[in-house]
Amino acid sequence: MASTKSVSAIKQSTFVVPDISIKDLLAAIPSHCFQRSALRSSTYVLWDCFVIAVIYQLASFADSFITPGQLNLPHPFLYSFARFALWSLYGFWAGLFATGLWVIAHECGHQAFSESKFINNSVGWVLHSALGVPYHSWRITHAKHHASTAHMMQDQVFVPKTRSELGLPPFDPTKEDLYGGSVTEEVKKELWEALGDSPIGASLASASYLLGGWPAYLIRNASGQRRYPKGSNHFNPTAVMFAPHQYGQILWSNFGVALWLAAIMTWSYYRGLTEVFRLYLVPYLWVNHWLVLITFLQHTDPLLPHYRPPEFTFPRGALSTLDRKLLGDCGKIMGWIGGHATNGISETHVVHHVSSKIPHYNAWEASEALRKRLEQSGIKLKGGPGGWAEVYRVFRACKFVEDEGSVVFYKNAYGLAAVKPVFPETTDSGIEVDK
Repeated sequence: MASTKSVSAIKQSTFVVPDISIKDLLAAIPSHCFQRSALRSSTYVLWDCFVIAVIYQLASFADSFITPGQLNLPHPFLYSFARFALWSLYGFWAGLFATGLWVIAHECGHQAFSESKFINNSVGWVLHSALGVPYHSWRITHAKHHASTAHMMQDQVFVPKTRSELGLPPFDPTKEDLYGGSVTEEVKKELWEALGDSPIGASLASASYLLGGWPAYLIRNASGQRRYPKGSNHFNPTAVMFAPHQYGQILWSNFGVALWLAAIMTWSYYRGLTEVFRLYLVPYLWVNHWLVLITFLQHTDPLLPHYRPPEFTFPRGALSTLDRKLLGDCGKIMGWIGGHATNGISETHVVHHVSSKIPHYNAWEASEALRKRLEQSGIKLKGGPGGWAEVYRVFRACKFVEDEGSVVFYKNAYGLAAVKPVFPETTDSGIEVDK
């Protein structure tokens, strides 16, 4: 970049593009971690359902005391407020453990629930349909995501927007560094005017993303692969993301969602929409929220690379993810509950990308073994806590990537990047992406 009097620069970390084989990664994991048991997996389904039932019973029991005869409150309005608070807590906790059921259904799609493909697909279809998810449709595109994680042209979701896609001024090498190490004040101001957001704006935008991001992805490919035609969705059996022989599986998935909608409407007709909203729809919205929060933070961070051909490989994509401690920023107890309720999907995500057939109850041990092997090569892939504050931070820090470059990192609204790529031939330092 040409010299200028007004230049902003950032101290960047270096990311050594890994050169490690999938065979080497798999060899680090104890062999028994790959064993799948339908019986053991089923106990987690029963446990999650049991916990949700207990949460409901406790809420119902507590609700019976919120009456003038049982509880003395200074104003009648406070009884309604107390009920609202009580059932809001129910919705939060029921939704958190229902996310654990979602995770198990997701494992069925990876054939990690059982050795039997029939059992996997049967259980997965039931659980995902009960949560409004087209099982096979999402299973198919999610498998493509695993095969091409962090690939700019092939990944299915959380694909970064490029400078040109956002309509930003073309890159000018005389005014800014391609890798985002420095930028002139002129360009910095120009980019901020196009991309910058206030704390309130960023909060509202990230909140809407958490609430509506999942159905938006299924229905209109929001945050998905932008090379797909406009209108691509997971309910169209002829959509470009599906092969002709998968037509029947998409229809079967749609049938499951249709049954789900019919059940909700029937329940609403006989018991009232208020009961359905309080007991089911609120936890359902929390499930969608947790799903987006967890996956967004696993795959989006200024420290994570994205690849273009020819630098992409499966191991590089698998290592372009982060393990995070869900609710870890709320204290150790909440962090433990978050991981337990959601079956470790946030805490063991890297090993899940290395081998998606490892069941969640073995992923904890597999993750620890894999981390030790990666640390021998200087690779550390533990992220920060997985919570709302982290979503806000990442949302503001990750705005776009450049149209050029085979290994790219997110730049912020000023055009600066926290990390730049280097290749093993040029340095002996390791990958450092922990916080």
